[in-house]
Amino acid sequence: MVTVATLLLLRHGRTTANADGGLAGRQPVELDDTGRTQALAVGARLAGLPLAAVVTSPLVRCRQTLALALPAATPIEEDGLVECGYGAWEGQPLKTLAKDPLWPVVQQHPSAAVFPGGEAMAAMATRAVGAVRAWDAKLTAEHGPEAIWLACSHGDVIKAIVADALGMHLDLFQRITADPASVTAIRYTTTRPFLLRLNDTGGDLGNLVVPKKTRRRRSRVTDSDAPVGGGGGSAEPGADR
Repeated sequence: MVTVATLLLLRHGRTTANADGGLAGRQPVELDDTGRTQALAVGARLAGLPLAAVVTSPLVRCRQTLALALPAATPIEEDGLVECGYGAWEGQPLKTLAKDPLWPVVQQHPSAAVFPGGEAMAAMATRAVGAVRAWDAKLTAEHGPEAIWLACSHGDVIKAIVADALGMHLDLFQRITADPASVTAIRYTTTRPFLLRLNDTGGDLGNLVVPKKTRRRRSRVTDSDAPVGGGGGSAEPGADR
């Protein structure tokens, strides 16, 4: 049997800052019309999933996304999922920031990047990964290994969580993309995480639900083992098929 819950990472929908090419940071920017449409669309994809919990960054753009996507849910705010503290960079156009001496550090050596008056990217990654791992363990203990839960957060936060799941150094996380209203799915196990979906903006999410009674032939294969050859496409890592 699978021994852990499944995490769905949802990025908020497009904001006015995204549309204008600015860096919102922790400012209270809201969804634009496109972002609201994206939130409704991802809500249709999430409909019917038995979510054990919905956790969110406290920023308004995440709360607006969930209000549209999952109106019946009662999101729990989690400070560990808040946007990176960009300090003096917040509210500035990206084209202006690209001229800043810190820009190439953020792009090529983000583990060393510390935003003036703000947060270190390494600190952001540590607290975000700690938050989702703690929630995952808590929800697995409370709801069982078939539980599926959702966390709504921000692009760089999601990328940092994915990099950790893939065993990548933070300096490589700029190779990952997390588009507005995209869904990324991760399943943690006792020895390694599995990345089930990345930056998914369309299609059915139903096969991420683990059946409550999953049987397998006796084998040395464990839930933390990857299927050699790629497997048959089940959402259950390591299943002996």
